[in-house]
Amino acid sequence: MNAIIYCRVSTEKESQETSLTRQEDELKQLAAKLGLGVAAVIKEQASGYELNRDGIFELLDLLKEKQTEAVLIQDETRLGRGNAKIALFHVILKNGARIYSLSHDGEIEISESDSMVLKIVGIVEEYQRKLHNLKIKRGMLRAVDDGYKPQKNLKNQGNPGGRERKKVPVEEIARLRANGLTFEEIAATLRGFGYSVSKATVHRRYLEYDKSELDGEA
Repeated sequence: MNAIIYCRVSTEKESQETSLTRQEDELKQLAAKLGLGVAAVIKEQASGYELNRDGIFELLDLLKEKQTEAVLIQDETRLGRGNAKIALFHVILKNGARIYSLSHDGEIEISESDSMVLKIVGIVEEYQRKLHNLKIKRGMLRAVDDGYKPQKNLKNQGNPGGRERKKVPVEEIARLRANGLTFEEIAATLRGFGYSVSKATVHRRYLEYDKSELDGEA
């Protein structure tokens, strides 16, 4: 199993450079003790209350790309403080990664209070997903009630000058937009009827259609 070593200090003082080096050395020893390979070492100077950190985004990208399955830190405060720490715990664990620390000499033991907050966050996130799916379902039903018929949709021709354009019923996009659906709802509705489109594609085609309509009126 591979791991990311994450080291952080909060100030720009030269003395903190020594702390970063010490954290790295000690965490490499911990990785060796646990039999973990080191996929990356991330070191940065930033506040633990701040989420907007280059090192954190690099760490999350590596986890998302499945290049590593564990994160090694000196202690939980190096990862973050306050709400930032809880948010990062949640995202890391959600990605299926384990967190190891020097202070625990192994896998971290999340406190009872932090564990309770993480459970609440998970429940809230699940209900957000349910609400989002219900909203999409309602949008699809509204589209059908308004006369949406996928079998009668116009299909765009391919683009000989470049990569093939996705086949999207642009007139239906315009009609659904006029009925008050958001681009996200329109994209979800079209996907439900077999069109592989993103919100960005729907938005782009709508702008192209709208422009062509305006040019036709000129």
